[in-house]
Amino acid sequence: MIARRSLALLCAVFAMAQAPAPARPTATAPVGPPVRVLQSDPPMTCSSCAEWNGPREPFKLFGNTYFVGTSGLSALLIVTDQGLILVDGALTQSAPIIDANIRALGFKTTDVKYILTSHAHYDHAGGLHALQRYTRATVLASASSARAFALGYPVPEDPQYEGPNKDGFPKVENVTIVKHNEATTLGGTTVTPHYMPGHTPGATSWTWQACEGPRCLNMVYGDSLTPISNSTFRFTGSATQPNIVESVRTSIRRMAALPCDILVTTHPQSSNFDAKLKGRADKAIAPGAPGDPFMAPGECKALADRAMTQLDERVAAEGKK
Repeated sequence: MIARRSLALLCAVFAMAQAPAPARPTATAPVGPPVRVLQSDPPMTCSSCAEWNGPREPFKLFGNTYFVGTSGLSALLIVTDQGLILVDGALTQSAPIIDANIRALGFKTTDVKYILTSHAHYDHAGGLHALQRYTRATVLASASSARAFALGYPVPEDPQYEGPNKDGFPKVENVTIVKHNEATTLGGTTVTPHYMPGHTPGATSWTWQACEGPRCLNMVYGDSLTPISNSTFRFTGSATQPNIVESVRTSIRRMAALPCDILVTTHPQSSNFDAKLKGRADKAIAPGAPGDPFMAPGECKALADRAMTQLDERVAAEGKK
């Protein structure tokens, strides 16, 4: 009996020795956050879109402020030690250009924390959806512009409003409403919105200071002031809409009163952009150096003066109808 038990035990030990060893768990590589990719929205079609969206090399305006927009549509980058601030989004097809321009300067677009907005028309708001989705930034806007961003087209009070879903743009997410003169600070840079209704009900200009060492300049991103409208809108009012002439005059006076060393307008040509760039290049002038054409302290007032003349002409023309 003992011999049989010993034989059975030996057989069991032999079987265990012949069985394959259990597989060791394989180490898995740590899983990082998914790589974010800019996904552009479908391109917009308009008579000026191709011209506006032409390429333009990014460059420094002064201090921590850079131009990263296209040939005919402005977008600015403000660099701080706690992240980036982007100003405006241009057309839907401009978003990849803005992204490439930011990266060409050596910055990461995904470091954008805030996106500042001027007004809710497709040529300045078209790229906001893709850029916000890519960066996950907070979009800062006036109350009226925020309404338009939620709709995906201009609000009915807009002088250029043509109806629901006309002249539309992708709806914009993560929008925070900022009040007139309600400042926001990131990394030591404070940006301030200035409501300037007229061109649109929510038109907003922005100011901040850009510094190099102890020297700081007053930067202005000036929104459009032109009294353009659809075929039926009257700035002097009608049976269906109020007179907004004095409101527009207030906006123009606000522009004239801004502290203004360097002005960039939503359409670069409105602030003689190409002539200034040529002047820099022809004389090899560094940003902010003596003779820099971009330093033009009286330019905000000059822009306001032109806008007031345009408004006066529009009011006169409406009075003849």
